[in-house]
Amino acid sequence: MTDAVQPVIDGPIAIGPGQPLFVTAGLCIVEEEDATLRQAAALKQALAGLPIGFAFKSSFDKANRTSINSYRGPGMDEGLRILEKVKTELDLPLLTDVHETTQCAAAADVADILQIPAFLCRQTDLLVAAAKTGRIVNVKKGQFLAPQDTFPLIQKLRDAGATKITLTERGASFGYNTLVNDFRALPIMRGFGVPVIFDATHSVQQPGGHGERSGGDRTMVPHLARAAAAVGVDGFFFEVHEEPARARSDADNALLLTDLRPLLEQLLRIREAVEG
Repeated sequence: MTDAVQPVIDGPIAIGPGQPLFVTAGLCIVEEEDATLRQAAALKQALAGLPIGFAFKSSFDKANRTSINSYRGPGMDEGLRILEKVKTELDLPLLTDVHETTQCAAAADVADILQIPAFLCRQTDLLVAAAKTGRIVNVKKGQFLAPQDTFPLIQKLRDAGATKITLTERGASFGYNTLVNDFRALPIMRGFGVPVIFDATHSVQQPGGHGERSGGDRTMVPHLARAAAAVGVDGFFFEVHEEPARARSDADNALLLTDLRPLLEQLLRIREAVEG
């Protein structure tokens, strides 16, 4: 199946053909209020003046941490309170994960985009609950799925009433503790008529690579991002942090915040060359 990609447009967010490059970036997990607001403000400043659409990304809970002892976040109530401050004080659209059907309505009251985590992408009840909120739903392709296996996920969302759907590629499991990217996935997934986002930071993750936590190699992020831009993609997903080594989750694959703008400038030039 090859359908023309239909842009997803909702308020300040526009993703797809004919729209500016879309970027969602931020902290893997909501941190303390001051730290979250400070880094969101720094991100907004870093992207100022670039022809880019932006949504701040952070999760109020990460239910899929490697270890039961790992920091999961402040929880839904406190996390959404902090994210709402980011939205109102900094005038930023938001993307956040939902892990359970009971989280969707509350998250939709604050976030502009509800994200279905990769491990949960086939959970029908979660997809339906997210669709029923009317928000943009971004589904991360599971590490265990072939790109063509994302089409049934789109069908589930559409059958539940969703009209604003995006897919995100974040690599595929390859052996133990390793992810690889097959860049054929990007045009295959775009062939289903929805915008596709490339998650450059989770693509370099090494799941469970350190035993009780995941590893990663952030030095590979720019290489994969440039490759995705050359293939053609509607947006990018980056986890960033002012001090990646101190990030509460995904420290090894998060980009240094100050490295984001130079990379985005490169990606814009590649995109311009590809589009002629």
